[in-house]
Amino acid sequence: MAKKKTKAKKTKKASYKLPKVNFTRKHKVLLGSFLLLLGLALMIAFVSFLFNWKYDQDTIGHFADRQLETKNWLSKFGAEVSHFFIYNGFGVSSFSIAILTFLTGVYLFLNLKTKSLISFWFWGILVMLWLATVLGFFADKNALLGGVIGFETNDFLQDYLGFAGTVLVLIFVLIVYFVIRLNVTPELIGGYFKRTRDEVTQDFEDSKAKEEKVLQDFLEKEKENQPPKEEPKPISDTNRASAEAKKEVNLAPTPPPTPETKVEPQPEPKPEKIVIEGNKEDGDVSMEVETTVEEEEEVGNLSKKLVKDFGEFDPTLELKNYKFPSTNLLKDYNAGGGGITINQEELEENKNNIVRTLKNYKIEIAQIKATVGPTVTLYEIVPEAGVRISKIKNLEDDIALSLAALGIRIIAPIPGKGTIGIEVPNKNSTIVSMRSVIASSKFQNAEMELPVALGKTISNETYVVDLAKMPHLLMAGATGQGKSVGLNAVLTSLLYSKHPAEVKFVLVDPKKVELTLFNKIERHYLAKLPNSEDAIITDNTKVINTLNSLCIEMDNRYDMLKDAMVRNIKEYNEKFKARKLNPENGHKYLPYIVLVVDEFADLIMTAGKEVETPIARLAQLARAIGIHLIIATQRPSVNVITGMIKANFPARIAFRVTSKIDSRTILDTGGADQLIGKGDMLYTQGNYLVRLQCAFVDTPEVERITDFIGSQKAYPDAHLLPEYEGEESGTGVDIDVSERDKLFREAAEILVIAQQGSASLLQRKLKVGYNRAGRIVDQLEAAGIVGPFEGSKARQVLITDLNALEDYLNNE
Repeated sequence: MAKKKTKAKKTKKASYKLPKVNFTRKHKVLLGSFLLLLGLALMIAFVSFLFNWKYDQDTIGHFADRQLETKNWLSKFGAEVSHFFIYNGFGVSSFSIAILTFLTGVYLFLNLKTKSLISFWFWGILVMLWLATVLGFFADKNALLGGVIGFETNDFLQDYLGFAGTVLVLIFVLIVYFVIRLNVTPELIGGYFKRTRDEVTQDFEDSKAKEEKVLQDFLEKEKENQPPKEEPKPISDTNRASAEAKKEVNLAPTPPPTPETKVEPQPEPKPEKIVIEGNKEDGDVSMEVETTVEEEEEVGNLSKKLVKDFGEFDPTLELKNYKFPSTNLLKDYNAGGGGITINQEELEENKNNIVRTLKNYKIEIAQIKATVGPTVTLYEIVPEAGVRISKIKNLEDDIALSLAALGIRIIAPIPGKGTIGIEVPNKNSTIVSMRSVIASSKFQNAEMELPVALGKTISNETYVVDLAKMPHLLMAGATGQGKSVGLNAVLTSLLYSKHPAEVKFVLVDPKKVELTLFNKIERHYLAKLPNSEDAIITDNTKVINTLNSLCIEMDNRYDMLKDAMVRNIKEYNEKFKARKLNPENGHKYLPYIVLVVDEFADLIMTAGKEVETPIARLAQLARAIGIHLIIATQRPSVNVITGMIKANFPARIAFRVTSKIDSRTILDTGGADQLIGKGDMLYTQGNYLVRLQCAFVDTPEVERITDFIGSQKAYPDAHLLPEYEGEESGTGVDIDVSERDKLFREAAEILVIAQQGSASLLQRKLKVGYNRAGRIVDQLEAAGIVGPFEGSKARQVLITDLNALEDYLNNE
């Protein structure tokens, strides 16, 4: 029976509850988004109404008339709603409705607890009514302040309570809001002032106690510096009187013993004391000399303390969430069970042909071994004793004839081995994918500053080199043999191994199409001149300025290394990370800078020495401060790859070239003319040649990598190089008209007709010397007829025809 009663009670209690509406999450999201946007719309309409209400007064009540135009930002709907709430409603305080509607939408959209919404609406409406009534006092001057409701409410209260009574009622409502809503009481206000007064008193007492403590410490130190007291000896009556006199003279108060626990101080270096005894008979007084001890310097320990407190400086902190591209962005060409396939029949046939050809010339072979690579198979032979190596070397063409293969190369002998190598191209070559070399353990575990995975050797091993150790790289090869792919392989390797804070690229692309994909990572990895639109340089004039800017950067970095007393960028960055260098003194973390020039021959043709000189400077000096050069050209002739360039580029890559002369130009030896193309290359770093198959990375793969990197958070701008202003040969100042040459007008007509501002043209046409022709060109530049100096190019003529020239000179 008791249980039944309990159930009945619960049922009865539940019947008084309000019926609940079963809102699903979707309903809340839809209603919340509607109210959120409605609140924004009301806010926009109200703000617009404050500026355009006079213009829109004529349109009120004509909502259906489509011919009428309104200036409200929400058109007729905004004008009607604003007029209803502000003009006919609560005035400026109507913004409370828009805020409450927006807040309700946020609560429903984010699924927050709606218990506090009722309180927000109640107090919000109360504040709106109170504010409308207060602003109703000024409704005569501005109808928008309190609205119709504010004006009528204020008028109603003043009719029954008068002005003073109305003010008292409004003050009472304000007190109710502060006490109930904000919990502001007189005790709270009094406690605040009391707390402020107590803080002032406490500060005064603390300062007084601090002064007393300083005085106490001083007296204790004085007591410690006094010599230790000897055991009291029995004194006679005569000595007792003198002792009492000394007590009277000593007026220093003796501090009472304190019951505080003594803290043993840290051992400090004590000053050295020297006593100079005086002659007592002559009345001299002994003198005590105390030498002070120098304090220990804390310069070294300061950096240790900073590292202990804040840790080492992390250059990647600004982009701490940066994610390196994954190998899934690269295509795996060997995914379908590809890889190197060993053709036993082909190996046997090649071995028999090599042995038979050598036997024809009476060369016996003691041993032969084959190493199969992606594109080339290396046959290592050990000749019998007494066979001259040069004899085998001279049979290169005969062996190629017997094998019927293109690109036979003989290595006699193989460095580090007692064998002779014969490289024979495979009939079916294998693509070396960039994914396979990036994912290899040699690249992933490479302890290098700038690791670069070039490709795979004949023994199918990933070949990884350090660009920082090269320190510069020279690439050459005929058109279509793999130079651009090689450059992409180098850049891809660095993108997979270095953070954007650690390396920056300066890309020069005269062909304008090879390196454009890297525009997407401009604010991550690229460097450019200030006020430059594109980070990838295609204009030869900008190339000259960029190279000179890099020379300025090089000099600035050397000054930093000098101040930091280190020898290279690695030591400098380690010292900066350890917080031993102060950024306020101009020090900063230095990223590596890699300059890539895709077509060097075009620059030499157009600019000549203006390009060669800064490149030679950078190649000679920039290694220690982390600026490395990669130069590629398809014409490895001596007028492009000069002796100055070759002397400073010990690391070289040669793709297939058309002649032995070109091979000797790039490698100082033959062999590049025997390559088979399609990424087959020879690499040397000054010691011996290594034959490699360059890793293949296609344009879609580079695009996927740059898209992945470019979609992440980046720096505000690309890395800015120092600003450089080119020096022009012209005077750059106005020349007096009276000082112009007699042939000035005739020279101007010649250049306008030819549309070519050249001093040599004036020499031929006017039959004058070079110095006079140069002066005339300077005068034409100052007059604004020809443009400034542009290197080896002719100056631009700024006047189009003779009639325009005549008008220009007459108006001048």
